[in-house]
Amino acid sequence: MTRKVVIVGASHGGHQAIIELLNRYDDIDITLFESGDFISFMSCGMELYLENDVTSVHDVRNFRPASFPQANVHILDNHLVTKINQSRQTVSVKNLKSNQDTEVSYDKLILSSGVTPNALAVPGADLENVFLMRGYDWATKIKAKLADDNIKNVTIVGAGYIGIEAAEAAAKAGKQVTLLDVISRPLGTYLDAELTDILSNELATRGVKVHTNIEISEFCGRNGQVEWVKSKQDNFPSDLVIQATGVKANTNWLRGTVDLDERGWIKNDPYLRTNLSNVYALGDATLAYSVAADKKMPIALATVARREARYIVKHLFEKIPTTPFSGVVGSSALSVFSYNFAQSGLNSFTAHRAGINVNSSYYEDNLRPAFIPKDKGNTKAYTKLFFQPFDHRLVGGAVLSKHDITAQGNVLALAIQYRLTLEDLAEADFFFQPGFDRQWSLLNLAAQHALGESEFTNK
Repeated sequence: MTRKVVIVGASHGGHQAIIELLNRYDDIDITLFESGDFISFMSCGMELYLENDVTSVHDVRNFRPASFPQANVHILDNHLVTKINQSRQTVSVKNLKSNQDTEVSYDKLILSSGVTPNALAVPGADLENVFLMRGYDWATKIKAKLADDNIKNVTIVGAGYIGIEAAEAAAKAGKQVTLLDVISRPLGTYLDAELTDILSNELATRGVKVHTNIEISEFCGRNGQVEWVKSKQDNFPSDLVIQATGVKANTNWLRGTVDLDERGWIKNDPYLRTNLSNVYALGDATLAYSVAADKKMPIALATVARREARYIVKHLFEKIPTTPFSGVVGSSALSVFSYNFAQSGLNSFTAHRAGINVNSSYYEDNLRPAFIPKDKGNTKAYTKLFFQPFDHRLVGGAVLSKHDITAQGNVLALAIQYRLTLEDLAEADFFFQPGFDRQWSLLNLAAQHALGESEFTNK
């Protein structure tokens, strides 16, 4: 008998669910519904598109419907799932082109409904040239404005990953860029002050004007077009405003049916099941179990959704799942002009928000032996480690350099996932070759420093 699986949402989680279902089962009929008309834009590739570093905007996606030519896979765009009818095990679906409503049955339902970008609830948000930074439509609009010589002043609201990407793309397009944030430093929820101070200087050097602790009260303009951003602290001339102020769960349609928390995140159990029988939830609209924090936290990353999809499908038809979802670390990376950084697990901000007491250690050094001059690639590298005070278990870390050392972020992720300690990292057996690193690698040295050991020197 063919088993029917319905998937809501065509981003990373939905994509991975299709792959896993096809890999694991033969008697499956898969239907994926996507409300948008573009399957499936990869917003994390938007900066590359804006900077002309992609083949085409139509290629900045996870997959196309044609990627799955199998007769048992049905991928439908412009189809909005509006309701789950649990008693009948069906979903109500509206075809946004024909405006026709239908009911589709399922044996298993996977919710990967994702998030939508926040827009500030201030007057003037509907003015022309006040944009959001997410999805295909906004990407193409922003691209056109960055190529428009009439756009001189670009104001970015929000200095997280997306805001930094928007600021860099606008600066490279020759615009006067202002970056605003309500907190005290850019990227402050991702990195500690030692690292954000370096990046703040880099932004200033590149002409990006950073203003922090800003409370925006209004977008102002004349003739229906934005001309400046008004805040309690100052006014900022703006021909284009890009809002990058976080996201909210796309779950209003589930209220009263699926259990949600006070912020709208879907509640799921250790097996990623919702309160409804045969209904699972994954991805950005849920809270993910953090290995580092040992609790659920908001970790909106493509890597999280894909791992959750893999787990759900593996156990989808088990009456009693053999094992709970093991959790994720939460790792990410970003370039900020000439700098590259990667971070994994917790930092001071996220640990405090999770109510976890951690110790930390900051370490900086050259990447390679002292006999190699700076102009031959012996750049500085900066590392911050976070660990449990009682057993030294690693729970977070970040690396930053003008050299691409983001692969070190994967080492940290693996160390956190497998609950290694500072002592483990201090003695981990990494390679040495002076064309790449020191006699002890950067992470060896950072862990030794955190343990209070004498500095290793070869000067």
